[in-house]
Amino acid sequence: MAKRISLVVFLFFLFFIGAEKVCAQYDKQQFFYRGQHLLFEGRYQQAIDNFNKLIQLDRNLHEAYFFRGIGKYNLGDFMGARSDFDKALQIHPIFTLAYHYRAITYSRLGDYEKALEDLKEAIELRPGYNGLYFSRGVTYLLSQQFKLAEADFNRFIRHEPRVSEAYLNRGACYLYLKDTVKALNDYNTAVLLNKFDPEGYIRRSRVYALQESYEEALEDLNMALSLEPDNSFAYFNRALIRYNQDDLPGALDDLERVLKEDPGNALTLYNRALIRTQIGDYNNALDDYDQVIAINPNNVLAYYNRAALFIQMERYGEALRDYNMAIELYPDFANAYMNRSYVKNRMGLFAAAELDYQTAQHKVSEYKTRLGDTTYSAFADTTQRFDRLLALDADFAKKDFNNELLQYKDVDIRLKPLFKLLAGQTETGTALEQRYYYEALEKFIGKQSIQVNLFSIEPELEQEYLDFQREQIKSLVTRNPALADLYFVSGILDFQSKQFNASLASYNKAIENDPGNVFYYMNRAALQSEMIEFIASMESNVQILTLDQSGTTRTKVQDQGRREYDYSGAIDDLEKAAMLAPDFAYVYYNLGNLHCLSGDFPKSITNYSKSIELYPYLAEAYYNRGLIQIYLKDKEKGCMDISTAGELGIKDAYSVIKKFCVTEQ
Repeated sequence: MAKRISLVVFLFFLFFIGAEKVCAQYDKQQFFYRGQHLLFEGRYQQAIDNFNKLIQLDRNLHEAYFFRGIGKYNLGDFMGARSDFDKALQIHPIFTLAYHYRAITYSRLGDYEKALEDLKEAIELRPGYNGLYFSRGVTYLLSQQFKLAEADFNRFIRHEPRVSEAYLNRGACYLYLKDTVKALNDYNTAVLLNKFDPEGYIRRSRVYALQESYEEALEDLNMALSLEPDNSFAYFNRALIRYNQDDLPGALDDLERVLKEDPGNALTLYNRALIRTQIGDYNNALDDYDQVIAINPNNVLAYYNRAALFIQMERYGEALRDYNMAIELYPDFANAYMNRSYVKNRMGLFAAAELDYQTAQHKVSEYKTRLGDTTYSAFADTTQRFDRLLALDADFAKKDFNNELLQYKDVDIRLKPLFKLLAGQTETGTALEQRYYYEALEKFIGKQSIQVNLFSIEPELEQEYLDFQREQIKSLVTRNPALADLYFVSGILDFQSKQFNASLASYNKAIENDPGNVFYYMNRAALQSEMIEFIASMESNVQILTLDQSGTTRTKVQDQGRREYDYSGAIDDLEKAAMLAPDFAYVYYNLGNLHCLSGDFPKSITNYSKSIELYPYLAEAYYNRGLIQIYLKDKEKGCMDISTAGELGIKDAYSVIKKFCVTEQ
């Protein structure tokens, strides 16, 4: 698209579903209405938990899946929302709202064809429901069918003339259709209808900027910022206006404000580098270009302009490398050949410089003979300037460039930790929770001398309590040296007191006395893993799963002189545990973690899958398996797993979904 917009998706949220009665039973109605109230209050995670319980009571309640889908949608979990809308429609195939919301979800996922199919179904079911035309207009606009979008917004506005979002979106249609007069009229109307919405002022400022009415544009952006002082997009646009008014310090101030909110915004860093170059702040400009290239290694303009900066700093060797990279990325870039010719001349490489000059002239000649061919790269147009500040609608976003301008810094994502038996009391669950029951585990816990339970996150216990219990257990061990369970409990208490070597000695003694106990091996494996992590953290070599915004993933360590750590002992213990208890889900979950830390991702996924097969409500297994699948670039499966983890109660899931599973429109 030629212009970047923030489409306003107008969701017609129904607090209650008309005359449709959920069910006759009072307790189901209570869950249903409480869930809707939670959605209305924006407490989406709690609403999902509530609808989970309702679905456990009755798996044929299409409304429960529908409202759970709305909760997931609002948390950014579009794939999970789509799955719930699918289920609602399987149960109730003529449920108009489910078609409507699934269409909106498909649109957010970029599948406009399916979105339009769902909207067609919904309109056939309820042709008088105006919200459907609004949503279809948005979908047409996103899929660049501007005339069809305009027609739908026209219809909506005829029936709902006071909805400012409709004018904002129709104005965007007109802007794409190059009708700035109609676009400005719609933005004016949107502002009149809602004077407290900064979006109208920001949109209108873009039209004023196109008309070079910079004072009016600046006034609108100032107004938007008075309404929403932390609106990064308004600051970004005001920076462009100030730059066009030769207010370079003001432009820099605004870009700094954007970067304060969003330090990894590549486009803002790029623009700041250009301005810093113009004012002679070369070293800081170089830092900005370095960051842009680190975020997006295929950004041809960053290499091109950094090379020009190196020339000004008389660092010709580095300029040559950058021009080489720009040409490698886009072989038709005539200006890059011209400039590389200059650099080679300065370096005394006269024959190579002449060859580059001739290549540039050939590119220019070929370009001039094919000016009518829009598929031919405009990089051969030497009349263009490539050191202008870039707006979100600039040439930078055309098809010849890598169109991933707004990327973010790496985000460190840690696996959910291993499960082990520890001292402490778990929270009492409700009757509707899908608690894991394993008879051997229940019997083992019941016969221990202190209260122990299965934990992933270590419970907080007072050190005084741990010290007292340790003394008591050690006294019992002295009197009963053959009781393996006493050594095991002693190992637990030592572990929770961070006495790792003492804990290992106790677990070793427990296994020596009773080599057939699955829980001893499980805890010793977890201890060995914890010891490795502790040593690694002391050496600043912690290995973590790192994913970036584009879904690129890799294992990284926080120190270049990294060591490899050996998890084979812990894995051996867990494999023995799996032989002793082949139907115990948590053994396979722990194996999944250790194989991941060892870099064996296929085995890791296999073990997580086995744990889920044995216990389908093991949220941590879905979460960790999802991370690894995203790591391996199987994004759809990974995001569905993360969605299930969120549905089962892992709050971190939704931040992962927003970073790696959502394609912003």
